[in-house]
Amino acid sequence: MTAFHLLLVAIVQGITEFLPISSSAHLILAPKITGAADQGQLIDVAVHVGTLVAVLIAFRRDVGEGFVGLLDMTRGSFDTKAARLARNIVIATIPLLILGMVFHKIGMMDWMRADERAFMIIGWTTIIFGILLWIADRFAPTRRTLESTGWSEAVMVGIAQAIALIPGTSRSGITMTAARFLGLSRTEAARFSMLLAIPAILAGGTIGILDILKSGSFQLGVDALIAATLSCVAALAAIKLFMGYIASATMTPFVIYRLILGAVLLWLAYT
Repeated sequence: MTAFHLLLVAIVQGITEFLPISSSAHLILAPKITGAADQGQLIDVAVHVGTLVAVLIAFRRDVGEGFVGLLDMTRGSFDTKAARLARNIVIATIPLLILGMVFHKIGMMDWMRADERAFMIIGWTTIIFGILLWIADRFAPTRRTLESTGWSEAVMVGIAQAIALIPGTSRSGITMTAARFLGLSRTEAARFSMLLAIPAILAGGTIGILDILKSGSFQLGVDALIAATLSCVAALAAIKLFMGYIASATMTPFVIYRLILGAVLLWLAYT
């Protein structure tokens, strides 16, 4: 990969992973729009690992509380604040892992990313789930925190997260949408979404790292390390700016961006 292509992929992933605009869609579209060769799955995984490090740093207190919650549950204490946090993250992760394994087994991800249908799928999902985000953000009540959310609501957010395996849906976008429909504030919905990114990225990243080690390609390893570092820096900046923004503003700018992007993609798909 050229230095420019590596920089582009890392920055795109770092900025879009935690914004409700679909990082996977942008990673698919970047090489198609620029004409560069596809960066490949392993570089995709590397930049996701970089964003994983970023969210671990940005939410280190919540991560620490989550580990305390897991320990509480092993001791039989399920009603502490920390235990409820850990329980919700674990429950909401299960649907993604199940559907992800099914999709991987039947090759569904490769089918959806194929050139002849990628623009069409991403275009429609970008628009449809963008509209749902606006509805949830505009009309849903705000009455709950993440820790006050029950296990059944965590399942609903988890099912929503699993749907994000479809390119263009946006994992962060659809989990924030589901959380807002359930009454979480924008800040709490974003917090839940970003904490859910940890096990989601960790699962995919583990497989990717094993692939890098098996490949025995030093150059690939160096490229992956550079991409991960750059995406981590970009993601840290994006998280800080996004969390500060939604504390006093709406999701409308992101919805508008999704509608414009989706319309352009559908125009390209059908012309």
